[in-house]
Amino acid sequence: MNTSHRDDTPVLITEAQPSMDDQQAMRRRRYAIMMASRIPCLVGAVVVFQLWQLWWLSLIILAISIPLPWMAVLIANDRPARKTEHVNRFRRSHRSLESPGHQVIEGA
Repeated sequence: MNTSHRDDTPVLITEAQPSMDDQQAMRRRRYAIMMASRIPCLVGAVVVFQLWQLWWLSLIILAISIPLPWMAVLIANDRPARKTEHVNRFRRSHRSLESPGHQVIEGA
């Protein structure tokens, strides 16, 4: 009876990326979220200026919304980062080659 522990997790044989359709759907979703966040920034800048007459705060909010389209395009066109995963690969036992306690005979 073998009492050694056996790892039943599958061995990774490929490092395949998500499909192109999945990647494109994720990029479209990111782009839509970033572009949709620009509208509340613009509305917020107008509301802050109209209600509290804080032109400087309105200008800061407006300045935040200006680079959002540029950032949205850059992020949407960037490929997704590779996931770091624990890779289950076959590792050969070093004991199978030779035992460490062997006798050395030197010749004269």
